[in-house]
Amino acid sequence: MTDEPPLLLDTHAWIWLQQADRVRLKRPAMKTIEAASAAGKLRLAAVSLWEVAMLESKGRVRFVMPCLAWLHEALATPGLAVMHMTPEIAAGSCCLPGKFHGDPADQIIAATARSIFATIVTRDRRILNYAKQGHITAMAI
Repeated sequence: MTDEPPLLLDTHAWIWLQQADRVRLKRPAMKTIEAASAAGKLRLAAVSLWEVAMLESKGRVRFVMPCLAWLHEALATPGLAVMHMTPEIAAGSCCLPGKFHGDPADQIIAATARSIFATIVTRDRRILNYAKQGHITAMAI
């Protein structure tokens, strides 16, 4: 996996990974994620931290611990690095090439992937359809 691009986890993929959700994350996807983790090439857009906190505050996800503790624990995943929002990512999220939907978090995730040449791991049909336009690379889970 050393020559492979980094994997950028979409927010839901990160949650499912942390919850060891083998129903949503099938074996092939888990093998790819584990390989990226072992190679130190697992990435997360900073906006995913906010998105998890927002989802938890609205009751759309539930954790067995307080959200802040969950975030700290989840960030300790081996090989995972948070990609902070740079000026390039912020500006790039507002002018993605092609046609991209209006979800700001997804726009930031896509711009982050573009800036680090990462493959997004997602089940989000809108992101997967955007990848078909050739502006990002995405792996369906």
